[in-house]
Amino acid sequence: MLRSISKRRRVEDMFPKTSGRLGRILACGALALAAVAPVASHADDYPSKPLRFIVPYPPGGPLDTMARMLAEKVRGDLGQPVIVENRSGAGGNIGADLAAKAQPDGYTLVMGAVATHAINPWLFSNLPYDPVKDFAPVTLVASVPNVLVVNVDFAKNNNIRNLGDLIAYAKANPGKLNYGSGGNGSAGHLAGELLKARAGIKVEHIPYQGAAPAQLALLSGQSDFMFDNLAASAPLIKDGKVKVLAVTTKARSSILPEVPTVEEAGVKNFDLGTWFGVFTTGGTPQPVVDKLNKAYSAALMQPDVRQRLLLMGSDAKPMSSAQFADFVRSEKDKYKEIVKVSGASLN
Repeated sequence: MLRSISKRRRVEDMFPKTSGRLGRILACGALALAAVAPVASHADDYPSKPLRFIVPYPPGGPLDTMARMLAEKVRGDLGQPVIVENRSGAGGNIGADLAAKAQPDGYTLVMGAVATHAINPWLFSNLPYDPVKDFAPVTLVASVPNVLVVNVDFAKNNNIRNLGDLIAYAKANPGKLNYGSGGNGSAGHLAGELLKARAGIKVEHIPYQGAAPAQLALLSGQSDFMFDNLAASAPLIKDGKVKVLAVTTKARSSILPEVPTVEEAGVKNFDLGTWFGVFTTGGTPQPVVDKLNKAYSAALMQPDVRQRLLLMGSDAKPMSSAQFADFVRSEKDKYKEIVKVSGASLN
């Protein structure tokens, strides 16, 4: 308290010819400027040391690959190395929580995703972070559709040419069909349960320990269909090893323009995709977030980055930090209903 009074008196001494109410107003204004000055100075100096970029999933996946590519691209604009660190576990929660609890100075980033920021809040009753309050969104990187793919022998033997045929078969044979996914609460699981609810069919879910085992089960005929990430399924579709029936997003994919969406195939209110983007810790000064947004948005526009995203079935999707914040909130609200429909729960 004494230090505050002393500081106020020193500021009032700056206005010796001003007294009364006007003097107090000017003094308060000077104190306000002094309070924001450190933020501006921090933004001007930022970054002055290497940045930590957490990927909350194992090495080698699409998020990890893109994080490492972007880390190299932004180094020139930021003038500091960006060190990628894989901290996987608990569906992405471990890595996300590290970023949520870091110092709010812009030196810790995380490649968040639809799971960490929109799905997990409704799956985990004890999520250790708040996906909105504990993060400062920087920019969306990409939104990638999932695809509904079926075993080729099953499709051939039962004359399954499109999603309508699959639904008709499921209705004629309730409980006979099964679909695989990368596990309970995964994007593939939620998509399958949403299809059941929207199309009014009864099929069984088989959870596997990851998307790759689920894909192998589909190829071997252990499961009949699955919702898979387009980037992972594209080579199998191209080689004729699986048959694709639909994409899960509202718009068709640029690399599969001939494949209809689930909605076009007759299942209404179906719009699911895998997205990922850059976040930093909540409370980071906005000028610092703006610097990060500028650097990552520029990187996303570089030709080799855009080409990498096209191979994943997506265009670059840079946004302002405010637009990305709105997007995350809307996705979180959307998945509340979807998780409820699925009945999935993880503790």
